[in-house]
Amino acid sequence: QVRIVESGGGLVQAGGSLRLSCAASGTSLSVNAMGWYRQATGKQLVMVEGIDSGGYTNYEDYVKGGCTIFRDATKNTVYLQMNNLKPEDTADYYCNETVGSQRYWGQGTQVTVYS
Repeated sequence: QVRIVESGGGLVQAGGSLRLSCAASGTSLSVNAMGWYRQATGKQLVMVEGIDSGGYTNYEDYVKGGCTIFRDATKNTVYLQMNNLKPEDTADYYCNETVGSQRYWGQGTQVTVYS
């Protein structure tokens, strides 16, 4: 059974940084595509950044290098390092893993950026 658990969210002042973690059990993150998404209140779920099984990363234009996704295979964990956070980055952040034709999601972690 695949289980995805996000952590690392919290309250941070604008300009600060956070590192979100996505830990998986029942699967190996190193061979599957992973992605971080976010959903702000009243808005649609949007992708932040993804990483495929080969380590290739892609991010949405609005990220503009402010986020970095990376993987630690020894911990079966994928991270999202977020720097220079802005109030508009406030959202629930979700991690997913694509295993074959299925996509598994975690419960999310909340990020609040105040000015």
